[in-house]
Amino acid sequence: ETSFREIIYDIKIVSLSHKNNTIRINHMRLYCQCQETKKWRVKKKMKSLGVYLKHYKKESIIAPLFKLLEVVFDLLVPMVVAQIIDVGIAGNNRPYIVSRFGILVLMAAVGLCCSFTAQYFAAKASVGCATELRQAVFDHIQALSFTELDTIGTDTLITRLINDINQVQNGINMGLRLLLRSPFIVFGSVVMAFTVNVKCAIVFLVTIPILFVAVFGIMLVSIPLFKKVQAALDRVTGMTRENLNGVRVIRAFCREEQSVADFEKSNDELTRLNEFVGKISALLNPLTYVLINIAAVVLIWQAGLQVNIGSMQQGQVVALYNYMLQIIVELIKLASLIITLNKSVACAERVSGVLAVPTTMNYPAKGGAAKKVTGDAAVTFKNVSFTYAGAGAESLSDISFTAKRGQTIGIIGGTGSGKSTLVSLISRFYDATSGDVMVDGENVKNYTKEELCNKVGVVQQRAVLFKGSIRDNMKWGKEDATDAEIWEALTTAQAKEVVEGKQDQLDFMLEQNGKNLSGGQKQRLSIARALVKKPEILILDDSSSALDFAKLRKAVHNLEGNTTTFLVSQRIAGIRQADQILVLGNGTLEGNGTHDELMKTCEVYREIYFSQFPEERAAYNNESGVIA
Repeated sequence: ETSFREIIYDIKIVSLSHKNNTIRINHMRLYCQCQETKKWRVKKKMKSLGVYLKHYKKESIIAPLFKLLEVVFDLLVPMVVAQIIDVGIAGNNRPYIVSRFGILVLMAAVGLCCSFTAQYFAAKASVGCATELRQAVFDHIQALSFTELDTIGTDTLITRLINDINQVQNGINMGLRLLLRSPFIVFGSVVMAFTVNVKCAIVFLVTIPILFVAVFGIMLVSIPLFKKVQAALDRVTGMTRENLNGVRVIRAFCREEQSVADFEKSNDELTRLNEFVGKISALLNPLTYVLINIAAVVLIWQAGLQVNIGSMQQGQVVALYNYMLQIIVELIKLASLIITLNKSVACAERVSGVLAVPTTMNYPAKGGAAKKVTGDAAVTFKNVSFTYAGAGAESLSDISFTAKRGQTIGIIGGTGSGKSTLVSLISRFYDATSGDVMVDGENVKNYTKEELCNKVGVVQQRAVLFKGSIRDNMKWGKEDATDAEIWEALTTAQAKEVVEGKQDQLDFMLEQNGKNLSGGQKQRLSIARALVKKPEILILDDSSSALDFAKLRKAVHNLEGNTTTFLVSQRIAGIRQADQILVLGNGTLEGNGTHDELMKTCEVYREIYFSQFPEERAAYNNESGVIA
C-alpha cells in the first residue's frame, strides 16, 4: 500500500523568547518516497509528453509503416542475389540474370520511395510535436509564480526550453524511422536465415541475444550519465549568461582572467562528463563488431561444411553472409540510435519535470472582487509575514499598515530589509506566508489576474524594455492606448524630451532590453509604460532616481482616478514629502508616519537621515528633535 504513496511527516519547532516577547515557529515537511513511487512518477511524466504527439497520430503510424515496407524489400535482396548466383551464374542463364537484376532495381526504387515517405512524415511529427511541447513549456513557465521561478532557476529553464526540447525532437524523428526498422531487420534476418539453412541459422540465434544484452547493458549505464551532462550544461549556460550580462563590471574590476578561469573550470567539467559518457557509448561499436565478426567466422565455417557435403549452394552462403552484414549495419545504427534515444529520454524527463511543477499562484476563475470597493483604504496589510522558499528566516514579519487612496507611501530601509518584498506582495508576485494583503478592502487572492493587473502598475528596480518600437513598449500597459495617451504618460514620467529627441519618436526602434538607451532613459520609459494604463496603485521600486520625484508626484496626483503611489527608495530626499513613510529593518516595521513624526519617534529613521545629511545632526540636537 505504501509503495505508491507519499508518507508526509510534519515537524513544528517552536521556540519562545521571554525578553523579546516573540514566538518563532519553524515548519518542516519531510517526504518519504519508495523506489516504486519514483518509477511510477517518471512513467507518468513520460506518458504526459505523449499528449503532444496526439495531433500527429497519422504521421506517427505512416512513418514506421513505410520503414517496415522498406525493410521487407531489404530482406528480399539477399534471396534474389542467391538466385542469381545459384541459377543464373551457375547455369550461365543471362536472361535470368537480367530479369533478376531488374527486380533488384525495382525493389531499390520502391524502397527509396518508402524511405523518403517515412522521413517526411517522421520529420513532420517530430517538428510538430517539439513545437507544441516548446509552446506548452513556455506557457507553463509564464504561469509559474516568482517562487517557482526562483526555485528552478532561469538558466536551467533556458536549457530545457531550447536544448532539451531539440534533443527530444531529434529522438522522436530517429525513433519513428529506426526504432522499428533495426530490430525488424535483425529478427527478419534470423527468420530468413532459417528458411535458408537451419544449422547455420543457429549461429544467428545465439549471437542476437548476446548482442542485445551488451547493447542494453551499456544503455542502462549511460542514461543516468546523460542527465548529469545536461545538469553540467545548465551550469555552463548560467555562467555564460552571468558573464555576458556583467561584462562591463568584469572589465571595470579587471576580472577577465578570473572569469575565464571560472568558465574554463565549468567547461572542463562538462567536457570530462561528455568524454566519460562518450567512452562508455563508444564501446557499442567495437563490441558489436567483435561479436558479429566472430559470428561471421563461425557462420562461414558452418556454411562451408554444408557446401562440401552438398546440402547448401554457394548462393545460399552468400545470402546468409549478406544477412549477417545487414545485422552488422543495423546494429551499428541501433547503437547510434540508442545513444540518441538515451539523450532524448533524459532530456524528456527534464522537460517533463518543468511541466510537472505546479504553480502556487492560483487565481479565481471569475472576477467581481474589483467591484467591491469599500472605504478609503487602497492597500491594507494585516499582520503580514513572508518567507522565501528554502529560506531559513522570514523576510517580512508581522507587517501592518493602511495606505489611503491618493496617498504617496514612501518605503525606506537598509539593504535586505524587505522593501522590494513588501511591494511584491501588493502586485501578488508572491503570496504572504501569513496575514492578509488587502486592495480596496478585498484580499488580493480574490482578484483575477486581469483585475489585479489593471489596478496595479509596477516599475521594478531593473528597467526592462523589449525589442520593438517605443509605441509597442508603451502599449504593454494598455493595448488600445492612443498616441495622445502615450504622450500624456511620457510627459508625466518626464520622458517626453527623450522620445522627441529620437528621429522617429514613437516609432523609434529599441534594441533588445533597450540597449540603445541610457539607464535613465530606460527608467523613465519604464515608468511611462506603467502610467499608460492609469493604474489605481503605482509601485516604483527604487526606480525614480533618474527624474525629479517632486514633479512626478505632482503629475501623478493630477492623474484621473486618485492614484496611490508606493515609492521604494534608499534615499530620504526622494520620500521626505510622502504622506506616509514605512521604515523597515530586518523585515520588521520599525516606524510608520510622516517625516517629522519619524524624526521624533523612530531611531532607525533618524540614523538613516543623519547618515545622508550629517550636517543636520547639530540642528536636530539644538532644536530637541525638530528639523526646520
